[in-house]
Amino acid sequence: MNRLTQGVVMLLFGGAIIRATLTDMFLRYVKEGLRPFLLATGALLIAAAVMTIGYELRSLRTHREEPDDTHREEPDDTHREEPDSTHREEPDDGHGHAHHEPRVGWLLLLPVVGLLLIAPPALGAFSAGQAGSIAAEPSDYPPLPAGDPVPVGLLDYASRAVFDQGKSLSGRTVRLTGFVTKGPGGRPMLARMVLNCCAADGRPIKVGLTGEATVDAAPDTWVQVDGVYSGKVGKDPVNDAKVAYLEVRSWRETTEPAQPYA
Repeated sequence: MNRLTQGVVMLLFGGAIIRATLTDMFLRYVKEGLRPFLLATGALLIAAAVMTIGYELRSLRTHREEPDDTHREEPDDTHREEPDSTHREEPDDGHGHAHHEPRVGWLLLLPVVGLLLIAPPALGAFSAGQAGSIAAEPSDYPPLPAGDPVPVGLLDYASRAVFDQGKSLSGRTVRLTGFVTKGPGGRPMLARMVLNCCAADGRPIKVGLTGEATVDAAPDTWVQVDGVYSGKVGKDPVNDAKVAYLEVRSWRETTEPAQPYA
């Protein structure tokens, strides 16, 4: 019975992983590049669960057939005495433990139910405020695509602004998408969490906002901000990392993207 419980839990857990992966719910937990590995893991869990359940069901059928053979061979008196003595020994040895093991095993379904029914919120303003901004890194800066405003990732914008001194941003209007978080002096900043592997190691990339157009939105509100390169470079008070700034021309609230992490 214990193996049967394990098999059912594995079956449901594998199905939950595949469902979360196919519906993009997994993006709340890990990077998009891990999708194939999650699908493979879910499939392996389901295969192992099917084999475990099948083996246990065959064992149960065999076990049920054995008492019939014993009943035909042994006298009635012997058959009546053995179950009584066995029944008396089990509670003394296990203290009722054998009766509770299956119930405890079913508690393992709670995280599975949570995975199926509850979509956790993505890391937001609170996490960004507690962690220092990722430092922009030098890289090759190809020309931006044609068209204004041109969508640019926050990390890409910060790298171009800090290490390229905005040369590849000059004369262009860019559009940044992220959530609002509080910066120095309570002024709003634009942020997005960056994952190395999963949400547990997420750290923010922050971009300061300057200019006459103030982004008047509550923390954790997702916004699209159109603006131009600003030569201002500040520091994150959490870890003193350099923070690029964007001169805001306009902004609007938007819905959280399917992939909330950068």
